[in-house]
Amino acid sequence: MAVVPSFHRYDIPLSYYEANSNNPEFYCYKYKKDTEDKERRKWKFTEGFTTQSRLPMFKVKRPGASGVFTEREVRATHFRKFYERGDFPIALEHDTKGNKIAWKVEIEKLDYHHYLPLFFDGLCETRHPYEFFARQGVHDMLEHGGSKILPVIPQLIIPIKVALNSRNKQVVCTTLKVLQHLVVSADMVGEALVPYYRQILPILNIMKSLNLNTGDGIDYSQQKRENVGDLVQETLEAFETHGGEDAFINIKYMIPTYESCVLN
Repeated sequence: MAVVPSFHRYDIPLSYYEANSNNPEFYCYKYKKDTEDKERRKWKFTEGFTTQSRLPMFKVKRPGASGVFTEREVRATHFRKFYERGDFPIALEHDTKGNKIAWKVEIEKLDYHHYLPLFFDGLCETRHPYEFFARQGVHDMLEHGGSKILPVIPQLIIPIKVALNSRNKQVVCTTLKVLQHLVVSADMVGEALVPYYRQILPILNIMKSLNLNTGDGIDYSQQKRENVGDLVQETLEAFETHGGEDAFINIKYMIPTYESCVLN
C-alpha cells in the first residue's frame, strides 16, 4: 500500500503514487516543482518605469524585440490603381532578351510632373506585373528624362521614403538602385537631393551594416547586387560624388560611421 504524501493533489490518481512509491527522486522533484510554482505565483509582473515596478512584490517584464528590421505593411499604391484603370501608356513586350515595356508614346513627351512620381510610388510593389512596370518604367523615364527630372525632385521624396521604410529587402534593393540611377540621370540632381537627406538617410543608417557574415563562404547576393549593406554603401558614395561640396558633411551628420570616398 503506497503512502500518499502530504502534498497530494486530488487531480492525480493514487495509482500514480503506487507506481512511483519506490522512487525517491519522484518526491524530490514533486517538492521542488511545487515550491517553484508557489514562488512563481508569489511574484507579479509589471511594465518598467511604473510605480508598481518599484514595489518589492513586483518584477519587471523583459523588454520585447525592437523590430527595427521587421517588414512594415505598405498601403495600396496609387500606381496599382492607375495601372488597373489603364491610365498608363504602357504594355508588356516579350522578346528573346526578356520582358520590357512597350511605350505607346515617346517617353520624352510624357508629363514628368504627373507620371514620374506615380512610377516612384510603385516601387513598393512586390507582385507581378506591378513590380516590373514600376521598376522598369522608372529606369526608362530616368534614362530619357534629361532636364525634365530636376523640377520633379521634391515630389519624389515621399515615395522614396515610404519605399525605404517598408523594410522589405526586395523593395529596399530596388529603391537603392533607382537612387543610384537618379543622381546620374541629369545635371544638378545629386545636389538637389542634399536638402532631403534628413528624410532619406535615417533608414540607410540602420541598414548600412546589414551584411551577411559567411566567413570563408560565398555570398552570391553580392554578384546579383542584392546585398543591402553593399548597396547602401554604393548609394552613399554616389550621393557624395554627385552631391557637390556640401554632400559629405550632410551625409556624415546623418550617418556618423560613413567614411568619405572622395577625401580619402
